[in-house]
Amino acid sequence: MLKRCLVLPVLIIASSLAFVACGSSGSSDEDQIVEAIETSATSTNPADCSKFSTQAFMEQSTSETGQKAVKACEEDASKPNNAESVDVSEVEVEGSKATADAAITGGSLDGQTVTISLVKEGDQWKLDQITGFAAFDQAKLVKAFETELTKPSSELSQAQSSCIVEALEEASQEEFEEFLLSGSSEPLGELVESCS
Repeated sequence: MLKRCLVLPVLIIASSLAFVACGSSGSSDEDQIVEAIETSATSTNPADCSKFSTQAFMEQSTSETGQKAVKACEEDASKPNNAESVDVSEVEVEGSKATADAAITGGSLDGQTVTISLVKEGDQWKLDQITGFAAFDQAKLVKAFETELTKPSSELSQAQSSCIVEALEEASQEEFEEFLLSGSSEPLGELVESCS
């Protein structure tokens, strides 16, 4: 899910982490969470957006609101760039809320480990928010941006793409996380504008 152009940068994250909660009855919460994250990282089913993600997650990952976020998520679901695998660790469950770290192999977030929060709605665990990076490889992330920005379908000039890549290379981890996880396209808009 959520594989939009990098003009909405948090979508890179979502493209690799379109989490679905699909635990079977009788499984522990931890087992269901692990299964949800591992399964959803490779999901290409548009129906998984509303079924297994909260509205807050879809809004964070698409930089859209309301029904537009759902539609954007569903459109992105079948696009390529899924993770090959995800190794889930540090699962902590507290009632109907949980957190976990997801180490990603393949896709746009190859080599990154993100921290996610999940909520349980009824008996279904859903991705609620990507809260940060537990392991951050800035060089790999910048390379993923560069690959997307230099595709023929990119609306940016070569000079703009180079300027954005340079700014991302110079950004601190904190700035990068804010840029990717804010749920707003404003930081990227400002960056593109400064590179015009």
